Amino acid sequence: MLKMAVLLSGSGRTLDNFHEKIQKGNLKAQIQVVIANVADALGLEKAKRYGYPAFHAVGNDQTNAILADYQLDIICLAGYLKLYSPPKHLEKAVINIHPALIPSFCGDGFYGSRVHKAVKAKGCTVSGCTVHFANEIYDDGPIILQKCVSLDYEDSPDDIAAKVFDAECDAFPEAINLVAEKGIDYFWQRVAV
Repeated sequence: MLKMAVLLSGSGRTLDNFHEKIQKGNLKAQIQVVIANVADALGLEKAKRYGYPAFHAVGNDQTNAILADYQLDIICLAGYLKLYSPPKHLEKAVINIHPALIPSFCGDGFYGSRVHKAVKAKGCTVSGCTVHFANEIYDDGPIILQKCVSLDYEDSPDDIAAKVFDAECDAFPEAINLVAEKGIDYFWQRVAV
């Protein structure tokens, strides 16, 4: 069972999903702490309602000072819209989800609706999500799991976002379970060149 921190910036929809999957026994993890870089993030309210320690922190130093009080195996970026630098002992243990199939539509500036608008503008017939380990470059770390969704020609960016988020709700917990099963090093070593 992995002990995890959840970092978020917004509504906490991914936190809702984690909480629900943990309650149902479908996610092999325990949430130790939730941190938001936005003071009034709805995700912080939700975390408190669920009974998780919840904090607002600005920047890596404040965030890492809070994390130092918890024993953690992984840190999950759940709609965290800043480039995050973890403490040294957790530098390979940060997991992110991206709303596209990396290496497409990723990198600095590609997040949220920007991704789905770009997918629509290109006329893609598939999209999806990618759960990956994070490093110091946006969307660059080893991929853990990807899920693909079919798109219709008429899908709007909002339609694409809804389809991708449905896939994310399965993919992120599945990926965390894979990390619990195989270990963090497996994924970093599998892509070593």
